[in-house]
Amino acid sequence: MRKLVFIYLLLLPLVAAFGQGNLSVEEMAEKGMRLYEEENYVEAVECFRDAAERGYAEAQFYLGYCYENGEGVARDYEKAAKWYRDAADQGQDDAQVALGNCYKKGRGVRGDYAEAARWFRRAAERGNAVGQNNLGNCYKNGEGVKRSDKKAAEWFRKAAEQGSAVGQFNLAGCYAYGKGVKEDHVEAARWYRKAADQGIAVAQYNLGVCYLEGKGVAKDCAEAVELFRKAAEQGYPSAQYNLGVSYYFGNGVKKNWLIAKEWLQKAAAQGHSDAKYLLRQLE
Repeated sequence: MRKLVFIYLLLLPLVAAFGQGNLSVEEMAEKGMRLYEEENYVEAVECFRDAAERGYAEAQFYLGYCYENGEGVARDYEKAAKWYRDAADQGQDDAQVALGNCYKKGRGVRGDYAEAARWFRRAAERGNAVGQNNLGNCYKNGEGVKRSDKKAAEWFRKAAEQGSAVGQFNLAGCYAYGKGVKEDHVEAARWYRKAADQGIAVAQYNLGVCYLEGKGVAKDCAEAVELFRKAAEQGYPSAQYNLGVSYYFGNGVKKNWLIAKEWLQKAAAQGHSDAKYLLRQLE
């Protein structure tokens, strides 16, 4: 009886391996994603590696991501870049963006803005909104490409029209300052609104300023306060300062020194110089 049990136990790993080996690369990657979502990163990595080594681009991207973030494996930027490249070479657009970021930050590869822009472009041309926004930033800052506000705005628009909150915010900035497009505060406020509705704190703050100053929208101090509040609750220091000032002067909200002080202190704790100065003056 002991011999039979021993033989059975020996066979178990073989059966398990055979069962897993029968999974297609797509099924293996899906299994890995389920395990990843359950925060079982070690087993998720095993699944990703199995599919990645069989050439499946999605799994190669996931495996690279795990290496980059140290999830289920020791963090290793060189291995992350290697797997991102394998996937990127097959046209996996998220991997193309990730590889572009490796070149931009010099993680796992030598820093190279031109290479970063090249990979962002490949992803952008495949319709990847993050790639489009990143390429827009390359043109905005002249990183790896010749600086061009017009091209920056064009790529931000492509990302924004796909619903990218960051792209919407960046396009709003183009309209607010006339960068690459004709200055248009109505359009700026419209795009800030779209980004703000997706929870981007700086967009909520900027839209609040639009309402406070009546730029692109009808002046509405109460609406400004609510937008400052949303951004302030996310920890955005300039919004915390503006919200504190609003409470101090009763601008758009009932005057309340205690609440004003609370928000000014939050902003000051993050290094906001105007908040620090105002608190000193009020003490």
